[in-house]
Amino acid sequence: MIRYTLRCDKDHTFESWFPSSDSYEKQKAHGFVACPTCGSVAVEKAVMAPSVARTDRPRDAEPRTPEVAGDMPPAAPPAAEQMALMSEPERELRRMLRAVRDHVTSTADYVGDQFADLARKMHQGEVEHRSIYGEATPDEVRTLKEEEVEVYALPVLPDERN
Repeated sequence: MIRYTLRCDKDHTFESWFPSSDSYEKQKAHGFVACPTCGSVAVEKAVMAPSVARTDRPRDAEPRTPEVAGDMPPAAPPAAEQMALMSEPERELRRMLRAVRDHVTSTADYVGDQFADLARKMHQGEVEHRSIYGEATPDEVRTLKEEEVEVYALPVLPDERN
């Protein structure tokens, strides 16, 4: 994991963790890296000091105790300010998508892999129309759309921690 200090075009500074440098670049290119303060996706890496282990003393040596108050390192900001995993607009979008998914799954009938056949039969008037959801292959969905059967993909969200 890599922690980057980031800065948006409105000069807000924040930190975020990424699995790799490549991951940061891909997420930034897709507009997934946003300022938690203003939501701007015009974000760049800020200058930061790397954390490098000292080699002139053993790892278990006691760290130097500051002699005077002015020699104290600044306190770390609260955890909420350290990492911005999702901007507020992205959280709101995920809430809306989750609400749509919850509504469909609670009010429609799950028909599993019979979805394409049943949707087609409803469209053709062979069976009574009702709200359904289920599984369909990309080819089945393409065929249904060619036949002008209204089908929509149910939103799937990544795990809540992502």
